[in-house]
Amino acid sequence: HVQLVESGGGSVQPGGSLRLSCAGSGFTFRYSDYCLGWFRQAPGKGREGLAGIFNRGGTTYYADSVKGRFTISQDNAKNTLYLQMNSLNPEDTALYYCAAKGGTCRDIWYEMGRYLFWGQGTQVTVS
Repeated sequence: HVQLVESGGGSVQPGGSLRLSCAGSGFTFRYSDYCLGWFRQAPGKGREGLAGIFNRGGTTYYADSVKGRFTISQDNAKNTLYLQMNSLNPEDTALYYCAAKGGTCRDIWYEMGRYLFWGQGTQVTVS
């Protein structure tokens, strides 16, 4: 049984920072290679891919909208995925999700339809 649980969301002023966490269980037993991603969905908008990381080698991928401000990382010992978010602005307000899929990230990390497992989301509000 695969489970992803996000935490770390909240309210922050513009220019502030937050670190989101995504605790995973049951996933590494199923896949030796996997891609983890962070997505967000603002009210009235589609779900947007923000960042991805491939477990082998830790290669990372970023959307242009967050490159240089957000950092994705993973702690394999803790089975936890992180998203460090700096220089937040009101346009970053959204529900943030982590997701997981077997196989590579390359070329498809931002496609939500590729991910089989999703967390329940954590709200980030910047105002």
